[in-house]
Amino acid sequence: MDLEAAKMIGAGLAAIGAGMAALGVGNVFGSFLESALRNPGAADGQQGRLFIGFAAAELLGLLAFVVAMIILFV
Repeated sequence: MDLEAAKMIGAGLAAIGAGMAALGVGNVFGSFLESALRNPGAADGQQGRLFIGFAAAELLGLLAFVVAMIILFV
């Protein structure tokens, strides 16, 4: 296997993290909606945690994208 093929395989594996971030965001919002429907009075207090979870999931997705680009072009 040559170096270019190894770079493509490594970048493809790193890009899987971007797809997993989408699953994480869906999980965060789904859990928030589930808890908000069970206890509407506590939904306002949980909204800050919702955005923190969203930001953390997106950060990991962007980090996976950056790693994939570094593997491809460096």
